[in-house]
Amino acid sequence: MTETLAETAPEAEEPLPEFPMPRATGCPFDPPPTARALLTERPVARVRLWDGSAPWLVTRYADQRALLADPRVSAENTRPGYPHASAGFRENAGRRRSFVTMDDPEHARIRRMVTGPFAIKRIEAMRPEIQKITDELIDTMLAGPTPVDLVRALALPLPSLVICKLLGVPYEDHDFFQRNSSKLINRHSSAEEVVGANDALTDYLDGLVAAKLADPADDMLSELAARVTAGELTQRDAANMGVLLLVAGHETTANMIALGTVALLENPDQLAVLRETEDPKVIARAVEELLRYLTIVHNGRRRVALEDIEIGGETIRAGEGIIVYTGTGNWDAEVFAEPERLDIGRDARRHMAFGFGVHQCLGQPLARMELQVVYGTLYRRIPTLRLATGIDQLPFKHDGLVYGVYELPVTWTS
Repeated sequence: MTETLAETAPEAEEPLPEFPMPRATGCPFDPPPTARALLTERPVARVRLWDGSAPWLVTRYADQRALLADPRVSAENTRPGYPHASAGFRENAGRRRSFVTMDDPEHARIRRMVTGPFAIKRIEAMRPEIQKITDELIDTMLAGPTPVDLVRALALPLPSLVICKLLGVPYEDHDFFQRNSSKLINRHSSAEEVVGANDALTDYLDGLVAAKLADPADDMLSELAARVTAGELTQRDAANMGVLLLVAGHETTANMIALGTVALLENPDQLAVLRETEDPKVIARAVEELLRYLTIVHNGRRRVALEDIEIGGETIRAGEGIIVYTGTGNWDAEVFAEPERLDIGRDARRHMAFGFGVHQCLGQPLARMELQVVYGTLYRRIPTLRLATGIDQLPFKHDGLVYGVYELPVTWTS
C-alpha cells in the first residue's frame, strides 16, 4: 500500500477517540457512549485506528444515508486510505474480491448474477421448510436436558442449514466452515489466521464449484458454475462469491437470533407481545425493531472518498477513509424517538441494519424471513424460556465484525 492516512492525517489538538470504541459496562445493547456523544456533539469526526490512521467516523443518520448513496465514495478495499479493521483484513483485501468491495458498474454486473435466489417470492416459498427446520430444532431442545446453549441448539444451525441448502454446500461440513468463518471476521485474528481461513474456505468452495461443473444441481453454486461455463466468471471468482454468501448467510442471522433473544428476555413486556401473537404483521414489525435496536454489524460500513466531500460541517478529502457507524444512525433521536427503548410496535423500517444504497445487504429477504419464523415460534413454544445465567456473565462478541454472544445458556419450566 502506498501513502497512508497515518502519514497524512493532521495532528489533532486533543487525542482522537480510538476505534473500535468499547460499549458501556452493563449496557450490552447500546452503541458505545463515545460514539453516541459524537452523534450529539460532532457527527463527522476523526477517530484513530489500530495502524495509527485517522479516518472519519460518521454517526448521524442523514449523513450516513447521504454518503452510502454518494458515487464519490468507494467500497474498494484495495484503495489507499481505505480504513481496514485490522492487519489481517488489510492483508486479505487483495486476495479475495467480491461485489461487496467493488464499485459500479462492476459491482452491479457481478451482484446481478446472484440476486435471483434472494428474490422475495423465491425466499417466501422457503418459509414452510424453514418453519419445519425451526420446529424440529426446538423439538430436540425440548426433548433434551436443560440448561441448553441456544447458540448451538438453534441460532447457529438454523441459518447454517438454510444457507447450505440454498448454496448446495454439504451441511456435514459445518464445523469446518463455521470455524474458519469465525477467524475470518474476528478483529483479533492475525494476518496469517485471516489469510489461512480465507484460503481454506476459498479452496473448499472452489472444489464444490468444480463438482457442480461436472454434475449441476438446483442450487446457487450450480448457477455460478454455469456462469463459469459461459465465460462470465472464473472458477476462482465463483468460489470467492460462494465464500461471501456462505459466511454472510449464517453469521449475521445466527447472531441476531441469539442477541435478539437476550434483548427480549431483558424486556419482558415486549417479549409478552411476541409470545402471545401469531399475527405476521406484528412479528414482522418486531423483527425490524430488533434489527434497528441491535445493529449487529458494529464495525461500521467502510469506505474511502474519491473526491472532496462537504458533509456535517467538515470536508472529507479525496483519499481519506470513512467509517459509517450505522449503530448510532439507528439510535438517532431525530429519526427514532426514544431510540434507547426497545419498542416492537414501532415502525422501524427505515433502519440501516442492512446498510443503504447499492451495497445494502443482498440477503436481507432471507434474514428477515428466518427471524420472523424464529421470533414467531420460539417464545410461543417455550413460554417460560429464561436465561440460565446472569446477563453480566454472557460472553458478548466485542472482538468481531458482527456483534452477538458466543454462548447463550437458557432454561425453562417443563
